[in-house]
Amino acid sequence: MKTVTRDGLVLSCTLAFAAGYIDAVGFVATGGMFVSFMSGNSTQAGVEFFHDGAAQALLGFGLVLGFLVGVTLAGMFASRIEDHRRDVVGTAALAVAIVAGLELIGWSSPWWYLLVAAAMGSLNTLYLADGRARVAITYATGTLVSVGLGLAALFTGGSKVAWRRPLLLWGSLAVGAVAGAGLQVVHHALSLCVGAAMLFAIATALAARRFQGPVPRWLRGTDAS
Repeated sequence: MKTVTRDGLVLSCTLAFAAGYIDAVGFVATGGMFVSFMSGNSTQAGVEFFHDGAAQALLGFGLVLGFLVGVTLAGMFASRIEDHRRDVVGTAALAVAIVAGLELIGWSSPWWYLLVAAAMGSLNTLYLADGRARVAITYATGTLVSVGLGLAALFTGGSKVAWRRPLLLWGSLAVGAVAGAGLQVVHHALSLCVGAAMLFAIATALAARRFQGPVPRWLRGTDAS
C-alpha cells in the first residue's frame, strides 16, 4: 500500500487553496490572464491577438515564461537540497509580497504578475519523483483526470477511495479561488497581501515541522483491509 502522510495531504491542500486564491486575484489584476494555469494563458494569448491586441497577448506569453522560469529555478534548487519545500514556499511568498507591496503604494501593473507566475510555478516542484511533478499544486487539469480515473475504478470494481484525495485537492483550489475573488472585490490592494501571508504561514509551518501524523483512513489511496 502506498503510504500517505497527513503532512503531504494537509500541505498540498493548503497550498492548493493559496494557489487558487492568488490565481483569482491575478486573473482580475491582469485583465483575464492566469498566474498558475498556463494552458489557459496559452489559448487566451492567441485569442487576444485578434481582440484586445498584441500587448495583452504578450502579457499572456510573458506569464507563461515567468511560470517556466519559476519551475526551472526551483527544480534546480530541489536537485541540490534534500528538503527544499520550506525555502521554495518562503521564496514564493516573498515574490508575491513584493508585488503586493508595489500595489499597496500605488505602483500597480499587470506586468508585475510575471513574478507571481514564477512563484506559482515554483510551488509545483514540491512533490518531485523521477524528475516529474507528482502533485500539481497550482492547476487542476491533471487533478481532475485523477478524480475521473478514480471514479472509473470505483464503478468497475477497483479502488473505492482513489478519487477522494484528488477531489479534495481540486476542492481546495476552487474554494481558494472563490475566496480570492471575493476579497478582490472588497479590497483590491489588500487581497494579494493576504495571499502572500498565506504562503509565509505555510513556510513557517514547514520550518517548524508542524505537518505530522497519519492520513485519515477514509482518504487513503487504497482500500482498508
